[in-house]
Amino acid sequence: MAVDNRGHKEIKHLFFPHHVIKQLIQILLIIFILVTLATFLPASLESKADPFTTPEHIKPEWYFLATYQWLKLAEKLSFMGTWAPKAIGVFGPGIALLFILVLPFIDRYRERHPLRRPISVAAGIALGIIFIGLTIWGYYS
Repeated sequence: MAVDNRGHKEIKHLFFPHHVIKQLIQILLIIFILVTLATFLPASLESKADPFTTPEHIKPEWYFLATYQWLKLAEKLSFMGTWAPKAIGVFGPGIALLFILVLPFIDRYRERHPLRRPISVAAGIALGIIFIGLTIWGYYS
């Protein structure tokens, strides 16, 4: 025990073990309550998940809407075979990304002015319009 400047006795509580033990008791109590609730009130199970069927009410965030719409467009190519929609839906965005990565090696002009780099400017504008168009279409579909 320590004595303060007025002569009163102070009881010092150390962080370890006093505070740690209190926190440990609280944590164990909360875990006990959660386990009890999970045991007696379990979450209801729904139908088994099918990775190839997306429910209609589910939409991704805005930055994935273009890819989502691309997958929905690829489903229309089922006349090419059962493999075509899946392959085109998955590999299409990958090929577009690969094209964007390879484009600086294709258009190797030293000039930096956009009017003197027609391939890069046209490809950038076309891909931008396609991406924005698919995003808006995916938002409203």
